[in-house]
Amino acid sequence: MSMKKNQSWIDQRFPLSKVWNEHLAEYYTPRNFNFWYFFGGLAVLMLGMQLITGIFLTMYYKPDAANAFASVEYIMRDIEWGWLIRYLHSTGASAFFVIIYLHMFRALLYGSYKGPREFLWILGMLLYVLLAAEAFFGYVLPWGQMSFWGAQVIISLFGSVPVIGPDLLVWILGDYAVGDATLNRFFSLHVIVLPLLLVVLVFLHLVALHHVGSNNPDGIEIKENKDKDGIPKDGIPFHPYFTIKDSMVVVGFIWIMCAVIFYAPALNGYFLEHANFVEANPLKTPEHIAPVWYLTPFYSVLRAIPPMFGSQFPGVLAMFAAILIFFALPWLDRSPVKSIRYRSPIYKWALGIFVVSFVMLGWLGLKPVTPTYALLGRIATVLYFAYFILMPWYTSIGKTKEVPLRVTE
Repeated sequence: MSMKKNQSWIDQRFPLSKVWNEHLAEYYTPRNFNFWYFFGGLAVLMLGMQLITGIFLTMYYKPDAANAFASVEYIMRDIEWGWLIRYLHSTGASAFFVIIYLHMFRALLYGSYKGPREFLWILGMLLYVLLAAEAFFGYVLPWGQMSFWGAQVIISLFGSVPVIGPDLLVWILGDYAVGDATLNRFFSLHVIVLPLLLVVLVFLHLVALHHVGSNNPDGIEIKENKDKDGIPKDGIPFHPYFTIKDSMVVVGFIWIMCAVIFYAPALNGYFLEHANFVEANPLKTPEHIAPVWYLTPFYSVLRAIPPMFGSQFPGVLAMFAAILIFFALPWLDRSPVKSIRYRSPIYKWALGIFVVSFVMLGWLGLKPVTPTYALLGRIATVLYFAYFILMPWYTSIGKTKEVPLRVTE
């Protein structure tokens, strides 16, 4: 009785029961969710972990060029469990992007960007852009060799913008070269501005998701087939069914994370480059400069476009276009069905080629520039953009299968 009174007292002042019912206990999701639908929840988990570990790291990190690297070493060597917090954060960033890329691939598989989820997709893509910016700013903070020179290369690209390039470069750097001012502003953006925007966007993303409902492997709108009580016939409550199911996935994911953190936190230089264990030295350039792996596909697109009139600006445009073109997916896809289960073989081939080109671009971005790698990069870039540019054509042709009226197991 006392518990019910407490709940009633809270509900009169805050809609706790209403929120719980609408977004968990009475939020009906398709009963045929499969493996690909775990990554949204894992992404929220990773965001929380990055925020918490980031708070602890900022307690000891010093955002100035003279002490940044030493403060990271202090965290790793002298702070109790500091090495674990740092590896949870750095390895967690790579794990976060693994999850996000698989989450985006799920959308391509099952057409989760098609109506009525266009706005949900746009919010998701805005989240991805902010995550990429957050990761880049955080990548600079350890102030190792690759952090410094990676920032030097990437930021200098803004100087190629016609007319405003030089002024824009100084505005971003806060100085005429990558240094203390740059590190300070990147730290501010990484720990204050972007995390706040990310949390707001995640909230909006979840609100939009619960408003239109979750997609499913069949691409069927379960809200269109309800019983006399208004409950979707093919839906089950998110809680407790999927919360329990997701908790098992979380346990497995944490087990894998711990295995990587305890035995291979740098993952042979893919998660933490070897050069980043050496303090930044403006007088000594690393043999090969490349961003961290989750940004290398777009770096490869940049390198695949040759300079024009001595300017790298066309490559910069292509690099940003490779990201921004995802926003147009809901309007480029003309297929009458959503799920790859019922699409024509042409789309399946196109998606397969796109995935291969994306992985190839990521791999090439880690390699030095050679004639062979440059040629492969241009071929992969053409295939990458062809997936989007030709989509209105190949999604409107080919024979699709009949979509069932009810979801299938």
